Amino acid sequence: MEYQLLIAVGVGIIALLFMILRLRIQAFIALLIVSMLVGIVAGLPAEDILNSIKNGMGGTLGFVATVVGLGALFGGLLEHSGGAQGLANYILKLAGEKNASWALMITGFIIAIPVFFDVAFIILVPIVYAIARKTKKSLLLYAIPLLAGLAITHSFIPPTPGPVAVADILGANLGWVIVFGFLTGIPAAIISGPLLGKYLSDKINIEIPEQSVLETKNDNPPNPIGIILIIALPIVLIVLKTVLLGDWFANDTFPEFLIYIIALLGHPFTALIIANLIAWYFLGIKRGTTRDDLLKMSMKSFRPAGAIILLTGAGGAFKQILVDTKAGELLASSLQSSYIHPLLFAFIVVALIRVLQGSATTAMIAAAGITSPIIMAGDFSAIQIALFVISIASGATILSHVNDSGFWLVGQYLGITEKQTFRSWTVMTTLIAITGVLMSLLFWYVF
Repeated sequence: MEYQLLIAVGVGIIALLFMILRLRIQAFIALLIVSMLVGIVAGLPAEDILNSIKNGMGGTLGFVATVVGLGALFGGLLEHSGGAQGLANYILKLAGEKNASWALMITGFIIAIPVFFDVAFIILVPIVYAIARKTKKSLLLYAIPLLAGLAITHSFIPPTPGPVAVADILGANLGWVIVFGFLTGIPAAIISGPLLGKYLSDKINIEIPEQSVLETKNDNPPNPIGIILIIALPIVLIVLKTVLLGDWFANDTFPEFLIYIIALLGHPFTALIIANLIAWYFLGIKRGTTRDDLLKMSMKSFRPAGAIILLTGAGGAFKQILVDTKAGELLASSLQSSYIHPLLFAFIVVALIRVLQGSATTAMIAAAGITSPIIMAGDFSAIQIALFVISIASGATILSHVNDSGFWLVGQYLGITEKQTFRSWTVMTTLIAITGVLMSLLFWYVF
């Protein structure tokens, strides 16, 4: 029976990679097919296979679809209002030209919380052009810090879709994921951002590309302090609930009515709804945007979220098949008898998938499905489960190359060759990954 389960898992992983890499089948369909295939090889009855897929999809999407949808709407409001550019200009003004690379790193770190990576980069890259033109220094001195901030937040810090999906599949507390996402992301951003940018700019001189004429300006951006407060609000509410209602305080520390309020307001659903309503008014209605325009904008902002939601649901179905076939328990027992650390196991699995098929989100969700049964079979604390999310996020960032759309997006907008993109962007993503997994291992033993 054990050999049959191992064969089922092996066949499933090979089939998944073959369909995505060779046949170019969309990852959503590939994950569903693999879920069926693993169930068949493992000997599950047909009805049980289909029920596992249904339960896995439903159980995952109940949370993820809501959070990703609210996050996408929030990001759309910020993008539409010009708030991202306004905040970037404000931070750069405070930091000054001398510290521009650090300011761009901070900007990317903040903006990528509500806004998708590629959208945020396209919005902010004209600022990089403008600073590089003024200082006459290599574009990489400013582009790399911005990209590092964007990439780290996109992978490590909810409510961005990747960590939200992985946290749900693994059963991680979103508040702890946010806390350790920040604690891991800050050193990763410094190392792979300003420090790497300074080193690369001394080695590779990149001039402003021709497409910099596509710069756009918003003559009346919203108040940057208000933008920071709106972005911070849902994060603070979620983290407060995690800390105040966690194991650090006794059950009778707060009165019952206050516990009720904290639990309600600190849930990601409520926190993001509040942030959306505030943004809807202050970034939309108060600035003269009509309700019809806001409705059109909100519908447009949902489009990129749809693919991620469906892909996450398929990842949940794959996880459920591994649980129901008991293959996950076998993986867990095999891991416990080996010398490999569980965080490193998760990191290696997701890194292999990432390098082979390119998409960070697909790699994260597939690896979460493989890792989830191990967590269910083990005795891990809430903090340790959150660190699994960070380790998986780290592995999903590693070694971006030609099969990753981000590789070509960065190369195109910076006007650099494939070789230069490897020497800058690919090195940056690998540094983020290595720093991330090392920090997660450190926190594993500290906390």
